[in-house]
Amino acid sequence: MPDFSFEAEAAGRVCGIDEVGRGPLAGPVVAAAVILDRDCFPRTLEEGLDDSKRLTAREREAAYLALRASAVIGIGAASAREIDARNILRASLLAMARAVAALPRRPELALVDGNAAPLLSCAVRTIVGGDHLSFSIAAASVVAKVTRDRLMRALALRYPGYGWERNFGYPTPEHKAGLAALGPTPHHRRSFAPLARLSAEKNAPARSG
Repeated sequence: MPDFSFEAEAAGRVCGIDEVGRGPLAGPVVAAAVILDRDCFPRTLEEGLDDSKRLTAREREAAYLALRASAVIGIGAASAREIDARNILRASLLAMARAVAALPRRPELALVDGNAAPLLSCAVRTIVGGDHLSFSIAAASVVAKVTRDRLMRALALRYPGYGWERNFGYPTPEHKAGLAALGPTPHHRRSFAPLARLSAEKNAPARSG
C-alpha cells in the first residue's frame, strides 16, 4: 500500500503525477497532478487509496470524489493528433507538464510515476511503481483514470459503434470490429499499428489475377 514516505523526505510542497491512456487506439492521454494535505488526509483515502489499476470502478469513483473535496488538482492532456505528431512517450510527458501548469499552487517537488521525467519548473523525482508506493502518485493515478474514462464515455455518445463506453479506446475485439466497419474517427491514433495497418490495406493497390 502507498504511504507518505516519499513526501516526508521532501522539503516544501509536493505534487504527485501520473498519466493514463498510453495503450488505447483512440482518445487523449490524460495526466493529473495532485497536491495532498497530509495534515487533513481523509481516513477513507488513508485506508482505500491505491494505484487505480488495483481498485474497482466503484472504489475509484469514491476515491476521486474524496480527492476532489480535499486535494489540489491539475489536469493535463495530449490529443490523438499530438500523440501521432510527437509519439506517445513525449505526448505523455507533455500532458504531465500541462497538469502541473494547471495547478493553482506551484509545487517545489514533483513525484512522477515511472522512469521518465517531464520538463518542469520544479524539482522532479521519478519512482518506478510509484502509484503503489506514494499516496500523491496514487491520487494522481485515480484522478487521471476517472477523468479519462468519463471523457471516453462522452466521446462514445458522439461516435457510437466502437464501444468506447466500455473499452475506453483500448484495442478490444469490439473496438477493432468498429474500426473495420466504420473506419477511424478524428480521435483515433493513426500512428498506432492497427490504424497504420488499416490505412495501408485501404490504400494498397488491388491485386491482379
